[in-house]
Amino acid sequence: MLSYANRYIKNNGCRGVLRSPANSCTVPVCAAAGADSKFDGFTPKIAAFFPGQGAQSVGMAKDLVAEVPKAKEMFDKAKEILGYDLLQICVEGPKEKLDSTAISQPAIYVSSLAAVEKLRASEGGQALLDDIDVAAGLSLGEYTALAFAGAITFEDGLRLVKLRGESMQAAADAQPSGMLSVIGLDSEKVAELCQAATADAGSDKPIQIANYLCPGNYAVSGSKEACDVVEKRAKEFKARMTVRLAVAGAFHTQYMQPAVGRLQEALANTEIKTPRIPVISNVDAKPHSDPNVIKEILAKQVTSPVQWERSMGDLFEKGLTKSYEIGPGKVIAGIAKRINKAHEIENVMA
Repeated sequence: MLSYANRYIKNNGCRGVLRSPANSCTVPVCAAAGADSKFDGFTPKIAAFFPGQGAQSVGMAKDLVAEVPKAKEMFDKAKEILGYDLLQICVEGPKEKLDSTAISQPAIYVSSLAAVEKLRASEGGQALLDDIDVAAGLSLGEYTALAFAGAITFEDGLRLVKLRGESMQAAADAQPSGMLSVIGLDSEKVAELCQAATADAGSDKPIQIANYLCPGNYAVSGSKEACDVVEKRAKEFKARMTVRLAVAGAFHTQYMQPAVGRLQEALANTEIKTPRIPVISNVDAKPHSDPNVIKEILAKQVTSPVQWERSMGDLFEKGLTKSYEIGPGKVIAGIAKRINKAHEIENVMA
């Protein structure tokens, strides 16, 4: 079956760029014709999943660096690149500092890739890594997945993540906003709740679904006023509960638009290669092989909803049998079990 891009080219020829009706992602048409089709029809068996912001906790990576010399080397390299001791903040905190967007994103990125080295150092670890044939990451974790798949170097990925975290923090500081999880509703009901909250707060202070995580668990992002309305009216829409998220602002919405420009510039100056295995995009739940398309999608990712539920559902339908959650926390394992109770997932903790 032809992808949308390839069908467009077949019918219209090469005319600069196209905009997919499914996800509004602008894609260079000529590149999409061939360079972005390498992973079409892939059949996954074993996945590596990488966590996103919120997985961090004070004390993480302490045992990891003590047990795995390569992990310590990665944190030493991170200190050189970042200009501060990331490992010390991971191990000692304070929590408020580790939780800041500018620091938590590099912390999770480095800790997760260091946990890959923990798996590699285990008995038969290299063989286990060689068996992994698809990767995905939750929001920030997409950068980790791309580094794992060889699309970007550890160092370049860290530089991008550093800038991403700083830019998103600055965007959040510029306009008060927030996020919260809505538990116990399907996505259509959550969308209705967001529409009602936007109407109450004002059209200039909107809120929307930002993370499609799994059935009954969707994160919404928006203005502080709209977040307050969602909390107040959630029971009216039969939600079981809401949980305010400890993040700086309304991630994966247009509130993060100020972060896009700097990220686009940094991506343009970063070498990205075709991944050695498919890496599923948060934006459209598909793998991409063309480096230019990957760059465009990474820039778009900060303002686009995370399609995690769809991504995991598609992988299960394609035959995924086992996965590893590599890095701090067990959020992805919990989501996986909500979507497919029988799925085998193993945590490799940072």
